Amino acid sequence: MADIKYEDMREKLDRIDKYTNIEEPCKKDKTAWECVQLSRRVNRPGVKEYIDLICDEFMPLSGDRLFGDDHSMLGGIGMIDGRAVTIIGNVKGSNLKENIDVNYGMSHPEGYRKALRLAKQAERFNRPIITFIDTPGAFPGLGSEERGIGEAIATNLKELSTISVPVITFIIGEGGSGGALGIGVGDKLYLLENAVYSVITPEGFASILMKDPSKAEEAANIMKMTAKDLLDMEIIHGIIAEVEEGAQADPEFTASLIKKTIIKDLDNLCSKSKEALVRYRLNKIRSIGSTVETKSKNQILTKVLQKLGDEI
Repeated sequence: MADIKYEDMREKLDRIDKYTNIEEPCKKDKTAWECVQLSRRVNRPGVKEYIDLICDEFMPLSGDRLFGDDHSMLGGIGMIDGRAVTIIGNVKGSNLKENIDVNYGMSHPEGYRKALRLAKQAERFNRPIITFIDTPGAFPGLGSEERGIGEAIATNLKELSTISVPVITFIIGEGGSGGALGIGVGDKLYLLENAVYSVITPEGFASILMKDPSKAEEAANIMKMTAKDLLDMEIIHGIIAEVEEGAQADPEFTASLIKKTIIKDLDNLCSKSKEALVRYRLNKIRSIGSTVETKSKNQILTKVLQKLGDEI
């Protein structure tokens, strides 16, 4: 047996102690720009890696039944702890060839229509839906516009808002603009600790509003796009911790938290009536960006519904 150095064992024990409390982020705060850079790392785990880590089985499904199959949008049926779920997520590549194949994670209309087809199929068979977001935005090219990218995303927003099965969403990297919203309407929304979520990229913000694309770092730090910012604004429900170096350093750690969160939320959400699911989802959507007065009204409504015994 190889000799085990005391220093190596001490380091491993310290690491275990450090991450024992898996409910909380585990390190010092990073700047928004540092989170942006981490969220874009080529070796950062994507939807395929998380599916492999959290699913007992997974069967991919292809095509939108209208135009074709978009490789930048993955979808299929998975088994998590004995429960069948539909999984939908943006795909990014780990090298140039893969990124060309998946269009750097930017989906065309057929990608969002495939996502909707699978979501409606899940509703028909009463399967919960899990979505993983990792995209700088939908593809704005000529063909994408000709085939109706705006209509495809708008339809998804409408349909997912009222779909009658639980929907849990995780932003695992970049969550950009309508490209993220197209599969991002759900009962629960979580951000990985170093993921970001915003209406535009920092580069786009700097170019349009600051008239200087070189100010992307400054833009990121004022955009309120980090997990902590979004939790403070009550846009997301929680933060999924990563190890200090980022999820790419220990994908199993973050995947275990994602799986734990899915199981916990589905145990709760699947016990609710379809009417309650839709009602609370719409209430959550409408409360985003509302004034203090409106939030007070929503809080009163929530308390009334709690008394009815169907709180989520």
